[in-house]
Amino acid sequence: MHAPVLVLKDSLKRESGTKVHHANIQASKAVADIIRTTLGPRSMLKMLLDAAGGIVVTNDGNAILRELDLAHPAAKSMIELSRTQDEEVGDGTTSVIVLAGEMLHVAEAFIEKNYHPTVICRAYNKALEDAIAVLDKIALTIDVKDRSTMLGLVKSCIGTKFTSQFGDLIADLAIDATQTVGVDIGQGLREVDIKKYIKVEKVPGGQLEDSKVLKGVMINKDVVAPGKMKRKIVNPRIILLDCPLEYKKGENQTNAELVREEDWEVLLKMEEEYIENLCSQILKFKPDLVITEKGLSDLACHYLSKAGVTAIRRVRKTDNNRIAKASGAVIVNRPDELQESDVGTGAGLFEVKKIGDEFFAFIVDCKDPKACTVLLRGASKDLLNEVERNLQDAMSVARNIIKNPKLVPGGGATELTVSATLKQKSSSVEGIEKWPYEAAALAFEAIPRTLAQNCGVNVIRTMTALQGKHANGENAWIGIDGNTGAITDMKEQKIWDAYNVKAQTFKTAIEAACMLLRIDDIVSGIKKKQAPGGGQASKPKIETEADADGEQILPD
Repeated sequence: MHAPVLVLKDSLKRESGTKVHHANIQASKAVADIIRTTLGPRSMLKMLLDAAGGIVVTNDGNAILRELDLAHPAAKSMIELSRTQDEEVGDGTTSVIVLAGEMLHVAEAFIEKNYHPTVICRAYNKALEDAIAVLDKIALTIDVKDRSTMLGLVKSCIGTKFTSQFGDLIADLAIDATQTVGVDIGQGLREVDIKKYIKVEKVPGGQLEDSKVLKGVMINKDVVAPGKMKRKIVNPRIILLDCPLEYKKGENQTNAELVREEDWEVLLKMEEEYIENLCSQILKFKPDLVITEKGLSDLACHYLSKAGVTAIRRVRKTDNNRIAKASGAVIVNRPDELQESDVGTGAGLFEVKKIGDEFFAFIVDCKDPKACTVLLRGASKDLLNEVERNLQDAMSVARNIIKNPKLVPGGGATELTVSATLKQKSSSVEGIEKWPYEAAALAFEAIPRTLAQNCGVNVIRTMTALQGKHANGENAWIGIDGNTGAITDMKEQKIWDAYNVKAQTFKTAIEAACMLLRIDDIVSGIKKKQAPGGGQASKPKIETEADADGEQILPD
């Protein structure tokens, strides 16, 4: 009898086979259960304590999962899903997780029957293709210009969020903002850059009803010399600079030895003349407002205020870009290169207002601005953060519609239609893949089922009634009204979803489920010992500020 051969080190833990599948499925279901109650208009909020001891109150799937600290590897990859979804389309972060969890749940039965995971994956992928085909079939194209449709759409997206109690307010804000910054790139396509050109300013105080979309930009700055400069200018001529209006300091330290006393005065005079020269170059264009990203010396400030020009300094680069987009100015790097075309005349009003206890500069009433600021007011910080997250989602949905104006029914109707169609098709699927394919069809029902659960209606009755309505893939628009749990026509209720949100949800969920099913081995505890002379490589040490200059960073 041979002695047993040790291949793996003692420190390694290795789990393989079905055990792993079950563990992964369990983990994914656990993640899905955390989020399950946040789906739909009757959703609950989750309160999370983050590391710093602050609280986050939200029901945005991604925001919740982002704060969780998980141990299980499969659960971590589930979290990635909602992040992808959030970055890609901005909405549907909850549905993705619920759907993926359900896909894995139905696969569990097959794994117990010793189906091979690749068979299940093949069936799932087939189901995915057919599901997307069904989506294409029931999608409606809409007119982006028609405001009421857009509003209904964005509202149904935010209906599931906390701010739905403020009615159309957030929906209006989102549509205004995205339509302002949309840029036509030809071929009927529109590019909407939410991140760059829509700034959300949260100012605690006031009421949510005071929130508005400014036709222009607002920055958290006051004028340089508050007493002397005008705080309100109508139709200002704006010049944007990216250079300091102060005397240039040398790159490196220079020592100048002066022999005569007059030389010192000459030096000072040169500095003054340099600045005066700079200012005069700017004043040639008779601006009313000069904004620079860098510093502005007292002397320059004096020259500008003498000429009746208002100046603002040290503006963030991103803010400067937004002002340029809004007022039609061009950001200039050197004052001597200014041209008439660089002066922005698009703004209708420059004004500094005090909101709460800070001063804000508004550049508003722009003609055809390509950037805007959304001003959010609200009672508390937590409330504002949640409103901002909801606004992000709403703007993403509005952006998706502007990019791809196709709609599918919301309220679980799409999922039921897909499910019914797949059930029919499953009879034509050959071989062993038929059963997983059918199971995938059933898994799609997780979404309407969860909606029904969250409304507190009798789930089984509602689901049977809905399945009856959808039996042969007809009545594609019948779904659950998330508020009452009644079975209604989504067209009348104006409950819609954006086509690309749904498509992305299905794709992400199924692909992730396939990936997790394919894992059959988890080896943990790698890298206990390292080659000699490698210094310490125990567990990766998180550097804090305190031990940043510790010895263990670079082994000698």
